[in-house]
Amino acid sequence: MQGVARNFFTLAIIYSLCGMALGLHMAISQDHGQMPTHAHTMVAGWLMSAVFAFFYHLFPAIGQKMLATIHFWLTAISGIGLLIGLYFLLAGNAAIEPLVGISSMGFYAAMLLFAFIALPAVWKKA
Repeated sequence: MQGVARNFFTLAIIYSLCGMALGLHMAISQDHGQMPTHAHTMVAGWLMSAVFAFFYHLFPAIGQKMLATIHFWLTAISGIGLLIGLYFLLAGNAAIEPLVGISSMGFYAAMLLFAFIALPAVWKKA
């Protein structure tokens, strides 16, 4: 695994470790107030980043293009902002809501960019 695929897979592992640590913390403390943050970390972070990694691993030529690099950084920055913002928002800090909103829109834009990158590749006639 190389390039953008490796970057996405590394990010996926980091998300999984953070999400699992948060899940363990909630279980031990019996405080499940961060359940939405945990779920977003595991699905939007771990799962989506792993899917992106395997897509770029299966299509290495696409992973070498500038759009793939933009996709990685847009996903990484907006995803981290979303999860940190969501954590603090659910902890009672309403002032962080603009970060959550902006990061959510950035994360959605990253998914749109992935659709633009991936769909032509998987529908290409052999």
